Amino acid sequence: MTNNSNSEDIAAARIQELRELIQYHNERYYSLDSPEIPDADYDALFRELNQLEQLHPNLITADSPTQTVGGTTINTFEEVVHRTPMMSLDNSFSIEQLEAWADRVRKGLQEEKTDPQWVCELKFDGLAVSLIYEEGKLVQAATRGDGTTGEDVTANVQTIKSIPHRLPEKAPAFLEVRGEVYMSLTAFVELNKSQQSSGEKTYANPRNTAAGSLRQKDSKITATRNLSFWAYAVGGIEGQELQDSHLDTLHFLKELGLPVNEKAKKFEDFSSVIDFINQIEKTRHDLDYEIDGVVVKVDALSMQDTLGATARAPRWAMAYKLPPEEQTTTLLDIEVSIGAGGQATPFARLNPVVVGGSTVSTATLHNSDQVEAKDVRPGDTVIVRKAGDVIPEVVRPVLSERHPDSTPWKFPTHCPVCESLLVRPQGEAATFCPNHACPAQVRGRISHFVSRGAMDIEGFGEQTVDLFVSQGLISDVADIFTLDMERIAKFEGFGETSINNLKTAIEESKNQPLGRLLFGLRIPHVGTTVADLVARSFKNLDGLEQATIEDLEEVEGLGPVIAASIHDWLREKHNQQLLSKIREAEINLTAVSSSISSTETQLLEGMSIVVTGTLSVMKREEAKAAILERGGKSPGSVSSSTTFLVAGEGGGSKLLKAESLNIPVLDEESFIQLLKTGKVSDSN
Repeated sequence: MTNNSNSEDIAAARIQELRELIQYHNERYYSLDSPEIPDADYDALFRELNQLEQLHPNLITADSPTQTVGGTTINTFEEVVHRTPMMSLDNSFSIEQLEAWADRVRKGLQEEKTDPQWVCELKFDGLAVSLIYEEGKLVQAATRGDGTTGEDVTANVQTIKSIPHRLPEKAPAFLEVRGEVYMSLTAFVELNKSQQSSGEKTYANPRNTAAGSLRQKDSKITATRNLSFWAYAVGGIEGQELQDSHLDTLHFLKELGLPVNEKAKKFEDFSSVIDFINQIEKTRHDLDYEIDGVVVKVDALSMQDTLGATARAPRWAMAYKLPPEEQTTTLLDIEVSIGAGGQATPFARLNPVVVGGSTVSTATLHNSDQVEAKDVRPGDTVIVRKAGDVIPEVVRPVLSERHPDSTPWKFPTHCPVCESLLVRPQGEAATFCPNHACPAQVRGRISHFVSRGAMDIEGFGEQTVDLFVSQGLISDVADIFTLDMERIAKFEGFGETSINNLKTAIEESKNQPLGRLLFGLRIPHVGTTVADLVARSFKNLDGLEQATIEDLEEVEGLGPVIAASIHDWLREKHNQQLLSKIREAEINLTAVSSSISSTETQLLEGMSIVVTGTLSVMKREEAKAAILERGGKSPGSVSSSTTFLVAGEGGGSKLLKAESLNIPVLDEESFIQLLKTGKVSDSN
């Protein structure tokens, strides 16, 4: 009995602690628009509280966060009492949890004659609002607040261009529309650019920026923030009846001129729901707005009524949360890496944490100004963000958890590799090691030169590059072509087969077109596209070396900065010595691969061919190079001017866009035919 009593006391103490923490973070998130922790950490606190309350139901109270919705109002605006509560949603964090919810729904509908159909919508990361239309006129807009009482933000909402002030004549006498106010990623980037140029503070993320913008006391400020809106439900209607379908309700709202997200879809079987979620997870970063999950709803409104709701959430809807893109962890140390161009970049060593579906142990801090502005310090608890393929970054410290003895981190004065005095050019944010022979720079230049997008020399992994540089076999990229293979054969792990493979890879790389070489040389501001443009314009290296700045500026797509960069690089003494060694290695120095015949070089002239997905016959970079060598263009995105899309496995969003624009899609067999003949068969 005593043990049970102690267990109950411990649970009660933890429940009270969790409630206070969650209420504190609710206020930071909903009322102050300044969250202190990522959503994933908040969700973990909420889950723990819910589990404890389920184990100890006698400890559940009406004011517990598990029984209430959102935050409170902060008296900046007039209060609005919602006609019907604006409820929250329950969350699932795995497919198994989502399927368990679907089973509960089916059990709750056992008396129905048919199985439920499901509607999937994106879970937008914005601010929930209610819009009231009377006789077609927008008369009130309110935030969700605590679900029962929100804030009157009518004047500010009227500045949002996508929200109509008047509905068509066919609109019902009374209509409450519920939806999400958000800030697009494009608008967010533009706002921060504007803030930066005027010397004002920049904003951390679109969600909080949208919420803060909607709560501006001066609606003129809100009007400058370029907010957007998605409608996703009807909260109340008079004068008309809705069809017994949630998806049809969305179509009804769209017909009235309200913005409805095009991704909403209905499915008859739950396996299709899971397929939809998997597809959204893969393509979430193709969107111009942030989402944190997918909302699954029972489509039939009558079934929704049958299922009802708990104190805070409907039983007929469930939010599936995508893997979190922000997490907290400990910043163990701040170190500085030296890149191939000498740039000294600070990065964080982190206690490993799973973010966005992958384990992160390091994250970029960009430059010394960013470290100072964010004021992150070794030992801090920090928020780490990883979005898709973007390099993980440290967002900010959690100041409430900082140790009182913590001191600001200072950028080093000397290179951590060669100990040269670091320099920061006037007007630049980056700091550099000026020593061209710095081993870190040498390794970086070689790794870039042999990479797939450059000379594509297999057999040069990071360990191999380190070995060859440390043993003095390579001091610049030209040394790759005169490697002492007899000496390499004495190294552990280099048998006859690996030596022969390395020789073959080096010899084959000599046939690469000039554009690949120019990109591989790491000329400042010269990426793959610029390198190919320059190579095709001047035909060969001799022609490029003789070009003036004016000649370079005449190349379409090259501005004065890039032209000066190429011109100056070619005239630096150590670069001229490097090019002399490259010539001695008898590398192809013309705009086309030495394996391409002169009759093939213009087969694709005037064509714009985009490559997507994974090809089996060649690497994607090789496919793009083959297009360029034959006089075509190979941009990175599909547009109305695209001639063909070459689609390998996993074409994704580019394939969908091509189909929507009626652009011919080629499989690999047809692509090979196009490369050989400049034509495809009529069946394509």
